Amino acid sequence: MEQSQQKQRHAAANEFLQSLDQLEDILQEHPTEIEGTPHLHTAGTTDAELVENLTEIDLAAFEDAVADIEQYLEEKAN
Repeated sequence: MEQSQQKQRHAAANEFLQSLDQLEDILQEHPTEIEGTPHLHTAGTTDAELVENLTEIDLAAFEDAVADIEQYLEEKAN
């Protein structure tokens, strides 16, 4: 494997880990919101409850995390 590929993978891995750390920080900043949010997937959860629960989630934070994960996987595949 070329050194440049190794460096790119190492940089992508570091970036991915930083993104995970950022997500963890975000989740820890809002513990009351997380503790108050019921589990999203339970046998007794109705569609209306699921929609309500999903609106409480910080979608921007999750979108950023997903984008970072996708970028990491894309770079890993190259």
